[in-house]
Amino acid sequence: MQNFLKSQFLRRGRDLVFDYRVVLCLITVYFILVFNWKVLGHFYAILGGLEAFDPVFAASAPFVLFFGLMAIFPIFSFRPFFKPFFVFLILTSAVVSFAMTHYGIVFDRSMITNFAETNPSEAASYLNVRSVLLFAVTGMLPVGILAFMPVRYAPSFLRGLGQKMLIVVISLSCLGGIGFGYFKDYASVGRNNKILGKEVVPVNYIAASIQYAKHRLRATQIPFRTIGNDARMTPTTGKPTLMFLVVGETARAASVAANGYDRPTSEFTGKIPDLVAFQNVTSCGTATAVSVPCMFSPMTHSTYNEGIADNSENLLDVLAKAGVDVFWNENDGGCKGVCDRIANRTISDKEFPGMCAGGLCFDETMIDAVGQELGAETGAETGDEKGDVGKDRLIVLHLNGSHGPTYYERYPDNFRHFMPDCQQSDIENCTQQELVNTYDNTIRYTDFVIARLVDALKEQSEHYNTALLYVSDHGESLGESGLYLHGAPYFLAPAEQTHVPMMFWMSSGLAQDQKIDRGCLDGLARTGAFSHDNLFSTTLGLMQVETSIYDRTSDILAACVQKGDRYARR
Repeated sequence: MQNFLKSQFLRRGRDLVFDYRVVLCLITVYFILVFNWKVLGHFYAILGGLEAFDPVFAASAPFVLFFGLMAIFPIFSFRPFFKPFFVFLILTSAVVSFAMTHYGIVFDRSMITNFAETNPSEAASYLNVRSVLLFAVTGMLPVGILAFMPVRYAPSFLRGLGQKMLIVVISLSCLGGIGFGYFKDYASVGRNNKILGKEVVPVNYIAASIQYAKHRLRATQIPFRTIGNDARMTPTTGKPTLMFLVVGETARAASVAANGYDRPTSEFTGKIPDLVAFQNVTSCGTATAVSVPCMFSPMTHSTYNEGIADNSENLLDVLAKAGVDVFWNENDGGCKGVCDRIANRTISDKEFPGMCAGGLCFDETMIDAVGQELGAETGAETGDEKGDVGKDRLIVLHLNGSHGPTYYERYPDNFRHFMPDCQQSDIENCTQQELVNTYDNTIRYTDFVIARLVDALKEQSEHYNTALLYVSDHGESLGESGLYLHGAPYFLAPAEQTHVPMMFWMSSGLAQDQKIDRGCLDGLARTGAFSHDNLFSTTLGLMQVETSIYDRTSDILAACVQKGDRYARR
């Protein structure tokens, strides 16, 4: 009898087949319970902040998600690609859901751009035991079940089409019924909390991916544009100019002592008496893929168009046309197209084996790199061709800076100043103090690098008038309001992601030759409001390049030039 019952149970198990419509309902419920609990939690948190709300309206939210997804999913439930499509959807949704719930990331077109342009070493920094385990549980496990689940489909294409159309009609009818009763309530909540629409998985990242693809397609149809074709150097009898333009990564002004932070994160540059720290500077974007092309573009934050920027020359091209020797040193995974038409190099572990690990190098290597570029003894062995002394030069240094979440990998062990630090990538599981300590160590290390670069410039005083301008591409959230990292939509981004540090240093020779009043500049740095919009014309002015696209009102230094200034002929 026991063997008979066992055989019957196994036979029934083999004969068990799930109708595809049942599977659709199960998948939809899974998406609501596992991947959309954040948007539901956010929705109910909003209602909790109201003086009063209709409890039936509150209870309708999960049903809105259910019927909304059930109005879409049947379109992809035809037999040939039913399982492949939902396998892909579950796996990608598991990744998106993890990023949203653990880092507060919002998936819009800009975030998809960030994902598309992330290099392998950056992507690997997000891997840890927790992320892999959650992906296995929320992604791989249901995918495995679905892959081996026997599914019964409609016996014919036409019958299946009719069934799917019926499901869509019923779902839309139910949505219409809920909308009829609570349209004003949903409209009010949605109008005042637009972020909710970007939290619905998988609609958010699919819509953003489509927008990204359309944007890239349109960008390929934009003709390439040249700018600054009239650029030329202002005649001068003084020394040539050597400028270091240091583009920081993920540094926020709130963690910089020179910007008022109460921890000693600026102790190295703080010893440089003529270095100026600007107190109120905002970024063009909240991610490198936007901010870097924007800051080198003549467009402003309000007029910036990624497609145009991708198909246009930029500040570096204009400087090169004028005769400036321009070079880009890369240590952050890419210049986002800005350096495509000028000489450039990427720092590698082959050049600096003792200063690199996992495909990333400490920013100290940039000090040695510029030493090689200048042919000067700045701590590195020389051997490259020396720069053309007598020619104006701009050297860009794109730092790795404070790129997260593996902040602890951005500084050497001897720079573990604030302790204990967070020695893991799942930063949300560190204490807040450990996270802050780790991030502050990156800021302090960047400060050290900036100070060393100023020292390198001072060593060139015999040949050049020198200057250094440092500005970060965007800021970073460290758990404030539940947000981590960066990349939030700009209209929602907190100040931690848009308020960035900017520092400027110039030699006495440059200040004298260009008649720049240091006291005036110091006052501007304390009281003025600036942004990435100022970088384009400020750099042109400092390098004394004349061109019709130069805007004196955007040149920070122009307001502090004394009478008989270098701008009189423009």
